[in-house]
Amino acid sequence: MDQPALNALLEALISTWENEIVEFKQAGNDYDTNKIGEYFSALSNEANLRGQERAWLVFGVSNKTRGVVGTNYREEPERMHGLKQQVAQGTEPSVTFRDIHELQHADGRVLLFEIPAAPRGIPIAWKGHYHARAGESLGSLGLDKLDEIRQQTLAQDWSAQLVPAASLADLDEAALARAREAFAQKYANRFSADEVMGWPLTTFLDRARLTQSGRITRTALLLLGKPESVWHLSPHPAQLTWKLEGAERAYQHFAPPFLLTTTQLYQRIRNIQLRLLPQDELLPIEVSKYDQKIVLEALHNCIAHQDYTRNGRVVVIEQPDRLVFENEGNFFDGAPSDYLEGNRIPRRYRNPFLAQAMAELNMIDTMGYGIHDMYARQAKRYFPMPDYDLAESGAVRLTIYGSVVDPAYSRLLIQKTDLPLADVLALDRVQKKLPIPDEAVSRLKRAGLIEGRKPRFHVSASVAKATGNMADYIRTRAQDDEFYAKLITDYLQQSGQASRADIDKLLVDKLSDALTPDQKQRKIGNLLTKLRRRGRILNAGSRGKPEWKLAE
Repeated sequence: MDQPALNALLEALISTWENEIVEFKQAGNDYDTNKIGEYFSALSNEANLRGQERAWLVFGVSNKTRGVVGTNYREEPERMHGLKQQVAQGTEPSVTFRDIHELQHADGRVLLFEIPAAPRGIPIAWKGHYHARAGESLGSLGLDKLDEIRQQTLAQDWSAQLVPAASLADLDEAALARAREAFAQKYANRFSADEVMGWPLTTFLDRARLTQSGRITRTALLLLGKPESVWHLSPHPAQLTWKLEGAERAYQHFAPPFLLTTTQLYQRIRNIQLRLLPQDELLPIEVSKYDQKIVLEALHNCIAHQDYTRNGRVVVIEQPDRLVFENEGNFFDGAPSDYLEGNRIPRRYRNPFLAQAMAELNMIDTMGYGIHDMYARQAKRYFPMPDYDLAESGAVRLTIYGSVVDPAYSRLLIQKTDLPLADVLALDRVQKKLPIPDEAVSRLKRAGLIEGRKPRFHVSASVAKATGNMADYIRTRAQDDEFYAKLITDYLQQSGQASRADIDKLLVDKLSDALTPDQKQRKIGNLLTKLRRRGRILNAGSRGKPEWKLAE
């Protein structure tokens, strides 16, 4: 854009003055980058909501006089390029200015930052927070505006789109036969298996919500398509990847038909039998490392909720003690914790047509029970609960454990099979050293299941005794300070003096295992300071190299 065009643009923006998609700042060289990021998020979101392609942040114009005053903000080109990189790093999803226009106005230098509108269905956040505008004011993006943006994709369900170049010949025969069987099983009370098998193919596909009036959809190709027909979905990859990590490394890609290849992927996973030995019993409990239903539920959820427009694949990483499932797209409706108790029914799906078809083929349910069932089945196997990780914007990561984290937890589940799922979930967080809600703390303490002080809770003495894990309890239980103080003074009485390294060697192994190494070091330092102030010990060395002795 040349200088006359920029000048005309500036005059047009000033004439309408500030609104939801235009912001003026005088802005000196030290203007806060974080504030620029907040305005970027707000203006981008507001441009989306108003159907505009762009918004503007203008530096070098006075808010009071509405006149050009000029700005010396980042006059060096490399620093201006650095701003683009900073904005790209701080926004979620990553986006930056379309362009930064520099106008040499008669009254001074003006910068016009051209901000793209947020993509349809995807609000823009700055450092994890969504921003918006109310007139000239900057604020948080309200839930009503957030929902309005996110619902924009519902009218354009990627999975429901027709594929004109595809035909019934692009569908896999084995997958079609399996699909009829699955449909017949689901509706056994309405149709006989022979009846379903006898339907014309187009009739069956329409009833199973895989096609639209006999026309092939993207959903039909994902679930039933031949591997060689995947090109119809280009440039959106339709692929599952299994990757083995550890001492041995391997990988394999799986193409449609996903109705069949999800089971083939599961069969690549090394699913050995594990033995858990309850206390005071001679016969071990045998469980498989991974439960097939849990694995397929997780994998099918990845397929159903994948954001295929992001051109990514579903990845399953097999590590020595766990499986990690990764799929593209934010968690779509609510948060995983909303579904743990099995009471939340999802109101929206990213791919409603695909989700409905998968439900018709018994691959998933659409009532929100899938996550609850995964957790409940894992508890019955005495293993740690699954973990959802939503830290990466635009992706969901789920971990399924195939080993014991804390033996006390597993023994507790074996001994107390009647524990409600809410308590199992809270105890699972305790074993993983994760925080738990205050109400859960109160409930578990009343039941005598945990001890300790926030945030370092651990298995209680009564549970340790019941599960034969008293040794672990003694190791994690904290003694009072006088116990440790007496150890120090007794040591000094015997040895005459001790360095800080000697004191550390004396106490580190005796302090509670619930403390981190840094916390143990601070604890020992506090004990020494307390004893010195009480006049019981003194430092005969230097501050950097102390030599502790008993005070005379």
